[in-house]
Amino acid sequence: MSQGAKLQKIAVSAIMLLLSTLIFWVPFYFVIVNSFKSSTKAADMNMKWPDTLHIIDNYKSVLTAADNMLVRAFYNSTLLTILSVVGLVIVSSLAGFVLQRRERGKASSTFNFLVLAGLMIPPAVVPTIWVLNSVGLFKTLTGLTLVEIALHFPFCAILYKAFTATIPRDIDESAFMDGCGGLRLYTYIIFPLLKPVTSTIVIIQAVNIFNDFVNPLYFLPGSENATVQLTLYNFMSMYITSWNLLFADVVLISIPPLILFIFFNKKIVAGMTAGSVKG
Repeated sequence: MSQGAKLQKIAVSAIMLLLSTLIFWVPFYFVIVNSFKSSTKAADMNMKWPDTLHIIDNYKSVLTAADNMLVRAFYNSTLLTILSVVGLVIVSSLAGFVLQRRERGKASSTFNFLVLAGLMIPPAVVPTIWVLNSVGLFKTLTGLTLVEIALHFPFCAILYKAFTATIPRDIDESAFMDGCGGLRLYTYIIFPLLKPVTSTIVIIQAVNIFNDFVNPLYFLPGSENATVQLTLYNFMSMYITSWNLLFADVVLISIPPLILFIFFNKKIVAGMTAGSVKG
């Protein structure tokens, strides 16, 4: 590599680092600094470091507000995330495996179209509430879990289908010759080979569902059912907003997704690109 090419590469890397700092870390610093301030100082909305820190008072107030609602919200969000991700992995991997192995035929084309339509057609809130209410699942964690699975299913199924295409069909034929059934083939042979894309889906969807604001607001109303994102309403009102507590709440609910991303970002990239070799 020539000297000019090296300098160009360094310049591009520096520009990208600067842009990422401006886009991601400056706002995060702004939130953290204002979560350390008093209510009056935080209302100024600047990035000046406070003269007096109110870290313990602010974060204690957030954790104990509304009868420890944030603690309940963390439990609700964690349970919702675990149930939804497990359901997504099971349903999407089965669907991706079947769609890829039986990709010829009119029925398969129809199912592929329906999966793609799920990515393009926006969800209908009122009909979904009517359906959930009809089956007795409205305002329940089970109902919201089914909604999350349905909304994220198309994306996950497409990823699983693309990755399944990289697994040779000879494995299926050998298993069938040894007397292995379809479900046993999937459970003991195919699914373990889907580990890279499964890791990607678990991380991405866990962050998406944990950070979901709209669906819990519509399909799981009620203070006892609050999720972490809905706790932001505790510190916002029409007349007075406790910005220091609001920012402290944002910091607390951002920690779990941030930890997931920092430790597993390489797995995300590996799983997203693993199925692009063969389609």
